[in-house]
Amino acid sequence: MLAHQPPQIARANGIDICYEIFGDPAAEPLLLIMGLGAQMIHWDDDFCRQLAACGFRVIRFDNRDIGKSSHLSGGKRLTPFELLKLRFLKIPVAAPYRLIDMAKDTVGLMDVLGIKSAHLVGASMGGMIAQEIALSFPQRVRSLTSIMSTTGNPKIPSPTREAAAVLMAPPPATKEEYFARFAKTWKVLRVGSFPEDEALDPARAARTYERGLNPAGVGRQLRAVLASGSRKERLAQVKVPTLVIHGTVDPLVRPEGGKDTAASIPGAKLLMIEGMGHALPIPMWPQIIEAIDKHAHGAAAKAA
Repeated sequence: MLAHQPPQIARANGIDICYEIFGDPAAEPLLLIMGLGAQMIHWDDDFCRQLAACGFRVIRFDNRDIGKSSHLSGGKRLTPFELLKLRFLKIPVAAPYRLIDMAKDTVGLMDVLGIKSAHLVGASMGGMIAQEIALSFPQRVRSLTSIMSTTGNPKIPSPTREAAAVLMAPPPATKEEYFARFAKTWKVLRVGSFPEDEALDPARAARTYERGLNPAGVGRQLRAVLASGSRKERLAQVKVPTLVIHGTVDPLVRPEGGKDTAASIPGAKLLMIEGMGHALPIPMWPQIIEAIDKHAHGAAAKAA
């Protein structure tokens, strides 16, 4: 059996970060950074185990303002008016913190764990945080994998109306409403039918609910993304080996977001996964895990 350390709390960058480790302590460290409003358990346990079986020490964690990590305060709920001002008048959104602060959280966690450098895998907002780490703390990054993410370039097409509605919906008032919303959200984001995942949705929703919800925190995370602006020009400075993975039917961060990321980072490889939306569905795990494995181990072999 692969080693597994249950969730623990680290004090990093002035906040508490809840993290969990799968795999051999001596293996190459690989950090999984989750997206907007998503707890670390959205990196499925079996997904983490399969990655660990490839020869990685897999670390997943709750970002600030989600799950069991510190919940912060401040920042009002984002209004459609602010989004319009940002889109058309380029007036920035106010935010209690930005992606650079979340990047520092990640690096702080690495410090606590005694990790000098790691392979970074970020999904959606997690991809943006991983990009920021590669820019601001390049010596800490062995390889970068940016999944269903983007550069912050305002020219990338907006989410579909349905995906935007899911993102901006007011928080559910009851547990029942939360479960219904969870199923609906993932149906929209996965795009199409994924029976294996749909069968697991009630258990996943229950686990997420039990760990605790923080709707105001999700709002602050969204503000952090919008207030951080575009990384497009700066991404030309990224020197670490980079893999960009994106679904061809992503309704939230459109496929152009992944293409723009790959085009902006020198030497980046792009893997477009046919029929994948804004999710990591079980049938697509083999392709995603194999790509991460090959990329990270290839980067390690080059560095050796």
